Amino acid sequence: MSKFYYKSKLSRAEQEELLIDFCDAISSIKDSSEAAKFLKDLLSPQEVEMLAKRIKVAELLLKNWNYKQIAEILKVGESTIARVSEWLKLKGDGYRLIIKRLKDKQKERKIEMKNELESESEKFKRRRPLLFWPELLIKDLIKSCNIADKEKKKILKSFEEIKEKPELFKKIEKEMLAEERKF
Repeated sequence: MSKFYYKSKLSRAEQEELLIDFCDAISSIKDSSEAAKFLKDLLSPQEVEMLAKRIKVAELLLKNWNYKQIAEILKVGESTIARVSEWLKLKGDGYRLIIKRLKDKQKERKIEMKNELESESEKFKRRRPLLFWPELLIKDLIKSCNIADKEKKKILKSFEEIKEKPELFKKIEKEMLAEERKF
């Protein structure tokens, strides 16, 4: 953004009201696609990039990256990095809040992706049962088995005693533990 002195022609109260309206507009955004549309209408592409880089600079500074590394990766000047660093030292609550929420969203996305991959894996197994018949047989046996909980625990304990378990034992143990958690 340009560096120049700006004197508003509005009163302090009018400035406050505009700021509150602006913040209300931002807080009414429901998701990332709405935010992208709003920012594209509000800012130039260079301004959007500059603001996004500042958030990334703050994130990297909070991860204790040095100025040189940040400047190389994000292609920003050290003066920008120093300015963001100073804001983080003086206040930075907004940066910290947004960065924490970004991390939480990234974790959620990773979990969603993992769940999607697992469900795809299960679909593949159902479509190609001959490739996975031992595992599927074990699952069905455990589910249909009327073994008492004490017996299941004994079987699990005997699996724990085996030092080098074949892959099949590991699968059986995993399925039994999963079945046990359901109850």
